[in-house]
Amino acid sequence: MSATLATIITQVQPDWTIRVYERLGDVAQESSNPWNNAGTGHAALCELNYMPEGADGSVDPAKAISINEQFQTSRQLWAHLVSIGALPDPKRFINTTPHMTFVHGSKDIDYLERRYQALKDQPLFEGMQFSSDPAQIAEWTPLIAKQRDSRQRIAATRIDSGTDVDFGSLTRLLFSDVERHGGEIHLNHQVTGLKRQKDGTWRVKVLHTVGRNSATVNARFVFVGAGGGALALLQQSGIEEIKGFGGFPISGQFFKTSNPKVVAQHQAKVYGKAAVGAPPMSVPHLDTRVVDGEASLLFGPYAGFTPKFLKSSTWFDLPFSIRWHNIWPMLAVAGHNFDLIKYLVGELLAGRRKKMAALRAFMPSAKDADWELITAGQRVQVMKKDAKKGGVLQFGTEVITGADGTIAGLLGASPGASTAAPIMLDVLQRCFPAEFPGWEPKLREMVPNFGVTLNDKPELAAESLAHTASVLGLPAAIGANERREAVTA
Repeated sequence: MSATLATIITQVQPDWTIRVYERLGDVAQESSNPWNNAGTGHAALCELNYMPEGADGSVDPAKAISINEQFQTSRQLWAHLVSIGALPDPKRFINTTPHMTFVHGSKDIDYLERRYQALKDQPLFEGMQFSSDPAQIAEWTPLIAKQRDSRQRIAATRIDSGTDVDFGSLTRLLFSDVERHGGEIHLNHQVTGLKRQKDGTWRVKVLHTVGRNSATVNARFVFVGAGGGALALLQQSGIEEIKGFGGFPISGQFFKTSNPKVVAQHQAKVYGKAAVGAPPMSVPHLDTRVVDGEASLLFGPYAGFTPKFLKSSTWFDLPFSIRWHNIWPMLAVAGHNFDLIKYLVGELLAGRRKKMAALRAFMPSAKDADWELITAGQRVQVMKKDAKKGGVLQFGTEVITGADGTIAGLLGASPGASTAAPIMLDVLQRCFPAEFPGWEPKLREMVPNFGVTLNDKPELAAESLAHTASVLGLPAAIGANERREAVTA
């Protein structure tokens, strides 16, 4: 998020001074690190939680379409940056990886087919396929079908134009471009204080963690893009808008294999259905990952709990985040989410054998020796006030901006990096209302369809998908008519 914001400001207002303070020895070592997330270019192509089934059995594609629209904005920004040389070879951060959804059992198969029917004719979901034929699914993804009980009913959807994104690499590349334009990236520097001055600027206190030297800088605008660490800094700022917000940390693990014989049999991101009471970020999925040009497979996540808000922070993060104004919302969330607590306890008690059983439910042929457990990134879900329930747990992102627009920060966990561009454009619009109209011509050059929805304009959607695919080295989506012609031929 911070890298995206810095990049956009560099393009629209090159005379501004940008300073980035990173507490670790390199950027993208927490949530953006490629081994701390699934790397899915979240476009709602395979994530069922964006289309929950209604009480009447209906499936509404509105949220899935909205998420896809946001991802297209990110794609357009990345394509522009590649075209002007601000980003190098796109293969260093984005690769084609089909997106699939896999379910079993009559109830889930019926739901998946209804979801497919609701999406297949949407322009941004062009090329989606559905099958309940085990032979076809085996062709799409051999590892999921191999050694599976032939009596089990299964179904899957697939879109060939999905992507795998190395957000760690993308973050580093974006910051490198910011540096080329005069921006300063200060590593091993931890922000320890934020205080608003009488003139409206912010006094930012920074500790150099290597030499333990402190420094103070003044800033006209501050963006807090510290992942799980953002809550504490926004609380420290004292802005009214952060009152009532709390954080619920969830940790996790993935199984990883780099065995080339196994990896070669699976080229897709395959999502299933979340367990009852499980948070959306715990949806099981078997993913192809391409990191530093090398392919691996990840399966998970296996959720857990720790009071830490970052992998590299302290066990006191959760208790130190409690304030008089957020304790009631936090208690209300605990009372209303017993299923989630039960799920997390079950995950914490699960041993390797149980975790392997979950993998084998997806991939029956999985061999224990091929898979190692790795610790995923920390996710801090938003807890906030709610008039009816007292407090609610939110499984998305929340942009917090001060009333005068001089400070903004981002809370939450998902879909995160995939929608960084539209979220940061929103931050700029909210925080710089006077400057924003003057930036719009440049922004439309960077994001041609800025402020325009694509899904209700089929020709424009097709044009955007084709252009960004060409620039980013991705295959264009294959339409349903073209697919039928290919099969007939």
